[in-house]
Amino acid sequence: MTSTSDVATSYTADEIKHLEFIQAVVARLGNGSFLIKGWTMTVGGVFFGVLVNRLSWQLAAAGLIPVLGFWLLDSYYLRQERLFRKLYDDVRARTSAVPPFSMNVQPYLPVVTWGKVAMSRTMINFYGVITTVDLAFAAAAAFTGH
Repeated sequence: MTSTSDVATSYTADEIKHLEFIQAVVARLGNGSFLIKGWTMTVGGVFFGVLVNRLSWQLAAAGLIPVLGFWLLDSYYLRQERLFRKLYDDVRARTSAVPPFSMNVQPYLPVVTWGKVAMSRTMINFYGVITTVDLAFAAAAAFTGH
């Protein structure tokens, strides 16, 4: 059995620094995604609060614009995060010829598609619910003639 210290000593200082660089990018992307979700909840909450008091299909439709925009932006961040995780895995495993300190994620683009990320379970659960609530407000307003 290999101990943790044996594994750590098998990497050069440059390899460890490269992994740290990639890990820092992943952390920043994860933080950006978290902030986008917070803004989505805030903007969505404002629209829903107004819609409860003033039902309007036009207002509900306008509420979809920022939610869908945040969904696309969050998908971009999540895709970038997954691309850098793939790069991290390759640098860590030493199975591919990743140049030292390379931050190039181009080889992983065909594997991590934007569509798969945007329609992933976590994105659908978060943005799909907010979109469904907004569409329910729009439908209620349309059926009541508002």
